[in-house]
Amino acid sequence: MSHQFLENPTAIAANNGNDYCPFIPVFGAPAEMFERGEGTQLWSVDGKRYLDFLSGIAVVSLGHANPVIAKAIADQANTLVHVSNFFANTVATKAAVEISGLMHDAGAGDGQVFFCNSGAEANEAAIKLARKFGGRGRHAIVTAYGSFHGRTLGALALTGQPAKHEIFQPMPDGFRYCEYGDIESLKAQIDPTVAAVMLEAIQGEGGVIPADAAYLQAVQRLCKERGLLLIIDEVQTGFCRTGKWFGFEHAGISPDAVTMAKGMGNGMPVGALWARRDVAAVLQPGDHGSTYSGTALATAAVSAVISEMKRLHADELAVRQGARLTKGLLAIPKIDHVRGSGLLLGAQLAEGLVAGDVYKALLEKGLIVNAVNASTLRLAPPLTVSDAEIDEAVALIAEVLS
Repeated sequence: MSHQFLENPTAIAANNGNDYCPFIPVFGAPAEMFERGEGTQLWSVDGKRYLDFLSGIAVVSLGHANPVIAKAIADQANTLVHVSNFFANTVATKAAVEISGLMHDAGAGDGQVFFCNSGAEANEAAIKLARKFGGRGRHAIVTAYGSFHGRTLGALALTGQPAKHEIFQPMPDGFRYCEYGDIESLKAQIDPTVAAVMLEAIQGEGGVIPADAAYLQAVQRLCKERGLLLIIDEVQTGFCRTGKWFGFEHAGISPDAVTMAKGMGNGMPVGALWARRDVAAVLQPGDHGSTYSGTALATAAVSAVISEMKRLHADELAVRQGARLTKGLLAIPKIDHVRGSGLLLGAQLAEGLVAGDVYKALLEKGLIVNAVNASTLRLAPPLTVSDAEIDEAVALIAEVLS
C-alpha cells in the first residue's frame, strides 16, 4: 500500500479507483492536491496555479510560505521545541504577554492566556472556565443558532446547529441556543442555571453573518445585569481579519473571555483562551491543561505573526483590500449583496444560483473560495493580497457567473 501511495498520491488521497486511502474519510474526497504556496498563490502537484481566496479558511492571513513566519519557526526548531508545563519557556511567555497587550489595547482589560492547539480546544477551555465560574448548578452556556465553535464533543454542543448533533446523540447537556441578533430570544434562554453567553462577532460558518453593534452592546449589558460571563469566539475573526485586531472591537464591547486560533499562527496549529484576570483566577492548577500548551515552536509563530501584522498595519490592509474586493463583487450583476467586514466576506448569489456549483466552476478556473451555504460564497484571502490579485479574482467570478 505504501509503495502504491508513493506512485500515485493524488489518486489514492481521493480514493480514485483504488481500494486504499490513507485518511479516515471525514473530509470527503479532496478536490486537489497542493505541494507549494507563495503569498496568495498555490500550485498543485500537476503544476496548476491557483489564487487562494480562502487562506485555509481564514488561517494563512499573511500568505503561504511567508518568509518571516517560516524563519521564526525554523529558527525555533533549531533552538527549543518543547518542554513540559512543569517549566516555563521564554517564547510562550513573550507571546502570552503580547496577546494580553493586544486585548488591553482592544479595550478588554488586563487578562491572562492559556495556549492550546486549535480553536475547538480554546472553546473547550472556555466551557470549563464558564462552568467553574458559575459553580455547581449554574453551568449552562447560551450560544446562537447558526454558530460554529468546533467539532470536539463539547465544542460541537456549543455549536447551534442541531443537524450536526443528531448522529452523536446524546450530546453533553448544559447548552442552549438563541436566535442570533435577537436580544429577546437570548433573554428567554436565561435562567438561574446559566453561567455564560458565547457568541461570534461574525458567524463565519453560518454564512458570514455579522452581529449588529447595538446587539452585541445589548448582550453585554444583559450579561452585566445578570452576572454572566460574555465570551466572544474570535477563532475566525481575530488577528486583523475584519479590519480590526478582534471582531468585537467594531461594537466597542469588553468581553470577559475571548477564544482565538486560525490566523494567530499563519498555519501553525495553535489556539488560545484569553480571560480577564479576575475571571481567569477561578481556574486553579489541575483544573485544565494540555501537553502542548505553550510549546515554544507554536508560540514562536504567534509572536512572529503579531510582529509582522503590526509592521504591515494588517488591520488597515484588511479594510483597504476588503473595500476593493467588495466593490468589485458588487459590480457583478449576479451577486445580490456582500456581507462581512474587512477580508471576511460573504457574496450572496442571485436567486437560482447554487453556491456549490459556482465554487466548483471557480476551482476549475483556478480560484479557491468556498460555498459556505447553498447560496453564499465565502471569500477570505490573505490580508497581503494585492490589487492585481483581487482584480484577477473578481474577473474570474464575473466570467463564471456570466
